[in-house]
Amino acid sequence: MSGLESPGKSARHGVLIVDDEESMRLFLARILTTVLKVEVTLAGTCEQALRLAGNHVYDAILLDLLMPGVGGYEVLTEIRRASPNVATPVVIVSVLADQATQDRCLKAGASAYVVKPVERNTLVATVKAQIAGRSRPEAAGK
Repeated sequence: MSGLESPGKSARHGVLIVDDEESMRLFLARILTTVLKVEVTLAGTCEQALRLAGNHVYDAILLDLLMPGVGGYEVLTEIRRASPNVATPVVIVSVLADQATQDRCLKAGASAYVVKPVERNTLVATVKAQIAGRSRPEAAGK
């Protein structure tokens, strides 16, 4: 998959996928690169995700909540607080299916929430809608 390398600085960088499980990162990347034909960047740690999100603007970010270290929720709040991706759609992808967790994430700035195990069509529809919304001038804050 040629789209898996971390891109250099430019206007937009496709989708950032953040998950500590390599198999999940590759699964999500395969779906997005083959179905939506988008470039992806993979991050296996929260620290790596924050570094990438601080240096590049993405069309969307897929973020797992249950990660070692800082944790996905903290990554979400930091991205929304101060990063070039403050307006970038963040889709939470998590095994946590309870409504309270979903509501907490949406209030913190998540754009959508997808429960694992991920259903391919749901993921594609969600990411496609988020990227389409991002491309509208009013959604991008222009």
